[in-house]
Amino acid sequence: TTGQPKGAMLTHDNLVFDAAACAVAIDVNENDVFGTVLPLFHSFGFTVTLWLPLIGQFLVITTPSPFDLSRNIQAIREENINILIGAPTFLRPYIKRAEPHSIPSVRCVVSGAEKTPAGFGELWESHFGNHYLEGYGLTETTPVMGVNLPPRDGLVFGQWNRRGSIGRLLPGQAIRIVDPDTGEDLGYDQQGLLHVKGVNVFNGYLDNPKETAEVLKDGWLNTGDLARLDKDHFLYIDGRLSRFSKIGGEKVPHGTIESAILKVLGMKEGDTEKPLFVVAGRRDKVKGESLVLLSTIDIDMHHLRDCLHKEQGLPNLWAPRVLKRIDAVPLLASGKFDLRAIQKLAAED
Repeated sequence: TTGQPKGAMLTHDNLVFDAAACAVAIDVNENDVFGTVLPLFHSFGFTVTLWLPLIGQFLVITTPSPFDLSRNIQAIREENINILIGAPTFLRPYIKRAEPHSIPSVRCVVSGAEKTPAGFGELWESHFGNHYLEGYGLTETTPVMGVNLPPRDGLVFGQWNRRGSIGRLLPGQAIRIVDPDTGEDLGYDQQGLLHVKGVNVFNGYLDNPKETAEVLKDGWLNTGDLARLDKDHFLYIDGRLSRFSKIGGEKVPHGTIESAILKVLGMKEGDTEKPLFVVAGRRDKVKGESLVLLSTIDIDMHHLRDCLHKEQGLPNLWAPRVLKRIDAVPLLASGKFDLRAIQKLAAED
């Protein structure tokens, strides 16, 4: 998402371990039916919707397009799909256009590939009445590192699921949170760069020792994500380091600003099937970076800045000063922001 594509070398050990760990964590059995629209070129689709069903010996139903809602609902109803696998971008159309009773067989949805927007899980559960389980991973970790778990006999939902977190780690892994500037190990509830070591960590990038050495040192993978670990060992992902700007020495999160802009506009996550805008940083001679709002809609920037400060409580430093109209927010086929294309648009005059 941030540069030229790289070939992450995943071994058989990586794939078998991660698929088997997912099977144990999600508590799947041969009677389960998975439903998915994830492409197999994506590591989430490759591991979770190809190898996991083969190892777990259960049925998986695939449909060609995440945005063909009528066909997807038809597949869920006809095949009695009870575990729906997807990403927030692909799940938004369900909330926007599907009736609450339209997917009665689904007992939970497992979401990954991108961070769940604030409030989206609650919105899904109130609309459909089944559980929304957020997970997290990277291609380099085959990909699943952790996931919130569904309730099971003898356990209440909150013991294995914590809203806003990505759950606890799958077994066989270790993590550390380090200061992005000094590399010093940080403690519980402190935000820093997430490093991981485990059976599911890849061997490196194909024919690219330089890139490999930058992210993989002594077996520890630098994920590039800012994260926090609470004392109950639930992991919280605050976003890509590349989705933060450093302005006047202060770290400014793009995602937080985007959520606040939605509130100013009287909208919430899930109201639109595709994002209307995105915040990006570009170089600034005085402050190091400045914020640009790339938007598909017209926005009164003076009014927006005023509301972000007075209504949403954001520092003036966090309010974008430049609006740039675009036809569409660049997205990858996986539904994630195309950060490389976004940065290019933001840098243009």
